[in-house]
Amino acid sequence: MPKVRVAAFSLSVDGFGAGPEQSMSDPLGKRGTEMFEWFFRTRTFRAMIGKDGGSEGVDEHYAARGMANFGAFILGRNMFGPIRGDWPDDAWKGWWGPNPPYHAPTYILTHYPRESIVMEGGTTFHFVTGGIEDALEKAVAAAGDKDVKIGGGVSTVRQYLQAGLIDELHFAISPVVLGKGEAMFTGIDLPALGFRVGEHVATEHATHIVLAK
Repeated sequence: MPKVRVAAFSLSVDGFGAGPEQSMSDPLGKRGTEMFEWFFRTRTFRAMIGKDGGSEGVDEHYAARGMANFGAFILGRNMFGPIRGDWPDDAWKGWWGPNPPYHAPTYILTHYPRESIVMEGGTTFHFVTGGIEDALEKAVAAAGDKDVKIGGGVSTVRQYLQAGLIDELHFAISPVVLGKGEAMFTGIDLPALGFRVGEHVATEHATHIVLAK
């Protein structure tokens, strides 16, 4: 049965999923990219940016799994870009250039309507103003027999968690201490939501934890 999953989501040791002060030069906030060093080394990531090589092993296993079998994605607006408020124009089309890594319908949570954007490689960005449940309903319908990925950021994952709409979570906890940023778990009781640790394995670059109901 298809699932709603969070996968390959990097966290710092102190529980932050993004650094502070997101900007054009720091899409993941200040020092945010440090949490993704485990991912940047993998064959999966290098293939995403059109390069050969990359690491194999456990990190690659979770990186590949983090992009596999998804028929639709849901992203918070900050994951799409740094623009706040009403869209000034249609120029901004995401952080990733003309061929984003999703290759499937991708639903952006926003308060401001905008026409869908068809990108290269099978990605179409749809802008949803009806809230998280509306976006999920659309994503599930689009995904068919594949899973739906809640791709982030932190606020979006937290909203879906608190609403009880996520089936599985994979966090890659990197050996990085940020001190401040966007905290994932503040005020969230994972056991009360039904989650238990199903997998855990450590590598030199990350500790992979999978929580499932």
